[in-house]
Amino acid sequence: MKRRRFIKRASLAGFGLAVSSTVVSCVDSPSEKNKNMMSMTKNPFPKAICTWGFVNANAKAGDALSKGVKALDAAIAGVAVEEENIKNTTVGKGGTPDREGNVTLDACVMDTNGDCGAVVCVEGFTNVAALAKKVMKDTPHVMLAGKGAEEFALAQGFKKEELLTEDSKKAWQEWLKFPEYKPLINIENHDTIGMLCIDNDGDIAGACTTSGLSYKMKGRIGDSAVIGAGLFLDNDIGGAVATGMGEEILKTVGSFLIVELMRNGMSPQAACEEAIRRIVTKNKGYKEFQIAYIAINKAGDIGAYCIHEGFTYMKYEDGKNENVPSDYFNKV
Repeated sequence: MKRRRFIKRASLAGFGLAVSSTVVSCVDSPSEKNKNMMSMTKNPFPKAICTWGFVNANAKAGDALSKGVKALDAAIAGVAVEEENIKNTTVGKGGTPDREGNVTLDACVMDTNGDCGAVVCVEGFTNVAALAKKVMKDTPHVMLAGKGAEEFALAQGFKKEELLTEDSKKAWQEWLKFPEYKPLINIENHDTIGMLCIDNDGDIAGACTTSGLSYKMKGRIGDSAVIGAGLFLDNDIGGAVATGMGEEILKTVGSFLIVELMRNGMSPQAACEEAIRRIVTKNKGYKEFQIAYIAINKAGDIGAYCIHEGFTYMKYEDGKNENVPSDYFNKV
């Protein structure tokens, strides 16, 4: 089972900082307000956060956590709400197809002990986050793809169904008349649901699930099912999830980067800001796409940052579920 154990301890070259159980070092952040501000105040648990304004999904996870459900199962239950929501064209059933009219889904999960599972290019099965957990628990692998993942789903008792709804089919047929591959900022053609939960025991786990870019090339995989890019966590430190243009998130392994920055003393907010800064300073075309990160540390402190205005995230704490606007980089 060692193959399913991802990097548990790592250090980020160039920082030269260390975090011990009693002393937390702080490094400068891109924002003045975040300098030297990694709060270790004991925040009440449980907590759940997710990308975008998926109110019902985050409420489902929060309710499960409040009833004592463990972090990973709560996260999977939460994202399943959107996987089953046929009005959501970016996740699960009802998702926008690729250029050939096929709805393919990607997902990954990561547990509190560092184990993880993922599936990519899955057709015909709605709850791919739950399927990713099955890969993690019941195979010696981390990731299954395409037909292999689908055969595994059938063997595990998952129900096969048509994912292309009539509405999505009509939209695809209209797109074919004037095909253009151009994701729009903050428009639902590339908006993943990524979720992080802290349960009553203070343990962190997460899930990430998507149908990917609208009208993508057949076989395209983004960041959402890639551990370290769309999702990463270390139960001793914290976790992060991403949404937006997956190709750009993959280039910087953004979620892993954020956790490592938190390991070296940054607050979740400062770490999210630095991850965005890495992208915009290396890509002159950043004004043409959106990327957003949310993160939470072991103490329950939350951070969120994106390139452009308009991204929001859900936060469940103290029994309250609210939609929170994120700060952003491009204020020009």
